[in-house]
Amino acid sequence: MIRSPASLKAGAGRVGHGWQLILADLALILFLLTLSALPAAEAEAGRQLAARAVQEKSARESARPEAEIAAAQALFRPVAGGPSLGAWLAAQSPDPRATLTIFAVHAPGGEAEAWARAGTLAAEARAAGARVRTIITAGQEAEIYASLAYDEEVGEGR
Repeated sequence: MIRSPASLKAGAGRVGHGWQLILADLALILFLLTLSALPAAEAEAGRQLAARAVQEKSARESARPEAEIAAAQALFRPVAGGPSLGAWLAAQSPDPRATLTIFAVHAPGGEAEAWARAGTLAAEARAAGARVRTIITAGQEAEIYASLAYDEEVGEGR
């Protein structure tokens, strides 16, 4: 067949693309059929497919409230001649969102002393009406301090 220049210009954009469109349509149909078969496969097997089960498990776990340690609004370190933790807490503005976190760092072999010091501070803080969390870790030198922060449960107010 002999083509004239006018016929080449009129159909130049359409020549040779038919098989690509057909292949794209077939790929789309195959994708949709596969996607529609997933719920049927789950119903027949009586169980969820692994990917969906993992997604639902992670959604349930993320819905659980987790404690979050916020940046300190006030910091207490027991020093000789300084105020007690109870007096220091009384000087702070009371807020129901506030949590006092006691950090006790112990040197090797000083675990019992760290627990005792942290327990004493925690009892004093609870007597002053504060919510208390205690974190005890190992370190090079023993130290103890308390951080007052506006911690809240993840999921509340967020």
